Amino acid sequence: MSEAEADAPAGDASQASRDPQQDPNAAAPAVLPAQVDANPLEGRGIPAFGSIRAEHVEPAVRRVLAAQRAAIDEITAAPADGNGWLERLERMHEELHRCWGPVAHLNAVASNPEFRAAYNECLPLITEFSSELGQNRALYERFAARKDDASLSGPLREVVAHALRDFRLAGVGLDDARRTRFRELMQTLAQKQAQFEQNLLDATDAFEHPVTEEAELAGLPEVVRARARRAAADAGQEGWLLRLDPPTYMAVMGHAESRDLRHCFYAAWVTRASDQGPQAGRWDNGPLIEEIVALRHEAATLLGFANFAEYSLATKMAGAPHEVLDFLADLAARSHAQAARELEELTAFAGAPLEAWDVAFHSERLRQHRFDIAEEALREYFPLPTVLAGLFELLQRLFGLSLTATDFPARWHPDVVHYTLMRGGTEIGRLFLDPFARQNKRGGAWMDSCLGRVALPGWTQRPVAHLVCNFNPPSDKQPALLTHRDVETIFHEFG
Repeated sequence: MSEAEADAPAGDASQASRDPQQDPNAAAPAVLPAQVDANPLEGRGIPAFGSIRAEHVEPAVRRVLAAQRAAIDEITAAPADGNGWLERLERMHEELHRCWGPVAHLNAVASNPEFRAAYNECLPLITEFSSELGQNRALYERFAARKDDASLSGPLREVVAHALRDFRLAGVGLDDARRTRFRELMQTLAQKQAQFEQNLLDATDAFEHPVTEEAELAGLPEVVRARARRAAADAGQEGWLLRLDPPTYMAVMGHAESRDLRHCFYAAWVTRASDQGPQAGRWDNGPLIEEIVALRHEAATLLGFANFAEYSLATKMAGAPHEVLDFLADLAARSHAQAARELEELTAFAGAPLEAWDVAFHSERLRQHRFDIAEEALREYFPLPTVLAGLFELLQRLFGLSLTATDFPARWHPDVVHYTLMRGGTEIGRLFLDPFARQNKRGGAWMDSCLGRVALPGWTQRPVAHLVCNFNPPSDKQPALLTHRDVETIFHEFG
């Protein structure tokens, strides 16, 4: 999680009388939107997300990167006495994240063509700076000189060890020609990987399945039907309009009685951004996958690894690729016999051979038959406000934390809720919850950093996080109702 204080977004007039960054125990002032003439990507505090526009991105990124390069020149030109230069590098890391983090976040949760273009235009600038920093030999030698410094505290020893590892993984030890080639590979990889994600989002958002006969919707939960009715009405169509967002897809696969509808959605889902299915070739990631794999392999071998798997594991728990493969093989061996028995039992229950788009549907029917309980019947026990109240009560019991919804006008979407986290009467952080599926939002669920915790001389900053999910939104008549799997998801991401 990235870290931060977030008492006010850039431009908060309350900073004139008191700087809460200097007082981590001070009560948080009212959060005000950024000044109209300020760039909300520059400064400290929580970004004013609702004020960030595509035209803010490039000027802010260029100014921040110029300041970072100037700071690096100053650091490397000054004596390496003490730890002041280490603290300055930590400041720089957070300052860059304060600018670029909101851009990457908004590109994932509120994408539009203009903002995407700004993101893609600045991604090479960020990637190039990252490569420059990772291949800066003067900085590397400073860290190397501290490797065996017995005076360093435990945390600082970890900072130095991780920095030396990261310098190596950035190609600092390569000769000039190979360093240049490695930077080129990182640039190309960043762009190809961004294009891959964007193709997937576009393919998912573009799929629509209009329905005019209600019989085709038999078995689907009312919450899904209601969303489909609203989508059709918004599009000026009659009937229902089913889209490929995760909650709709899972509802169709688990509950639609129409086998043709399940097949349609399964085919659309597994062929997104490919040369197959209903959008064959339109956003085909197949060639991109081949390019990305080749680029990753070349980058890894340039650094002396046998393959990209070894390179990837350099920062992970497993020591070598064979450990991962052995674990998976052992898991498969232990699971296969039971899985085969369950599939045989499910096939017998269904009374016909099963295809991939049948398994979830008949599994739900078997659960109802055997235990007299349906997944959808559990929704009424899990309205989102009740789930959150239970989650927050657990956090209070375990960690003494209290979470209170507080006003933050500059959110990126009206569905987003802003929470203040308190312990013993002291604010210790904040949280943004973005719970519902919508167009132009990446699928899945994740917890990420908005701002990181900072505890440096002259700068104290509390952490702020984003928690993003893709649940069915509420209807006009009732709050959002979660499945048991949804409840597991939000607890998992929170913890």
